[in-house]
Amino acid sequence: MLDGGFDFVELLRIVIDVALVWFVLYKLFMLIRGTKAVQLLKGIFVILAIFLLSSLFQLQTVRWLMWQVLMWGPLAVIILFQPELRRSLEQLGRGKFFARNSQSEEEEMNDSIEAIIKSCKYMAKRRIGALISIERETGMSDYVETGIKVHGKLTNELLTNIFIPNTPLHDGAVILRRDEIVAAACYLPLSESPFISKELGTRHRAGLGISEVTDALTIIVSEETGSISCTKNGELHRNLEEEALREILFSELNPVFAQTTKSWNWRGKKNG
Repeated sequence: MLDGGFDFVELLRIVIDVALVWFVLYKLFMLIRGTKAVQLLKGIFVILAIFLLSSLFQLQTVRWLMWQVLMWGPLAVIILFQPELRRSLEQLGRGKFFARNSQSEEEEMNDSIEAIIKSCKYMAKRRIGALISIERETGMSDYVETGIKVHGKLTNELLTNIFIPNTPLHDGAVILRRDEIVAAACYLPLSESPFISKELGTRHRAGLGISEVTDALTIIVSEETGSISCTKNGELHRNLEEEALREILFSELNPVFAQTTKSWNWRGKKNG
């Protein structure tokens, strides 16, 4: 005990305690980023805000309903997010939970973007049809379950090989998450928009369909023409050259690049 009743050891213990809690919370956030759990957290904050407001303004019925949601919510979370919880426990068991990535996120994303571009360029030249959906904030676990799990490192060679005709996984969509090929031969919802050009096939309709229900960025390589298209937020941009595709991918997927350059303008780019 120091003069004035100040206990340095106790202060150090408190600092370490708080730092450990924040570190664990940070690692948990990094783990769930890009999955449906992020949307769940947003929903929880909304419910808490409604609960506090109902308590402040004495809205007893609303307060009771929100309290029931908060009481039974943890059980619903466990049921709905079994895959994410299982993955977290697996990573904890393998010692990866506290591991630090040797490669920065920017370098990782740059390598992934270049792998996608090289693969699309190769397939477009040889008219190999492809449908590649890149998961972003909205989780795509429901669509992953419709396909075959891959969980392989994203490389140009692996991505291209999946879409080679007459191979087991070529029919359907590939879903990417950061630098990982999560699954192949996945089924995506088809767009029912009446404004889609009649010349567009199932791949383009699926690309538009998934962009209408998630924030995924989807790339389509036409088997008939070899052209490359891209969809986002229900909008389609067709006949992309290599540099145009690179600009879209970097502006949409690389946050560092997006801060230093003008983001791709999707308005007015919906063709067909």
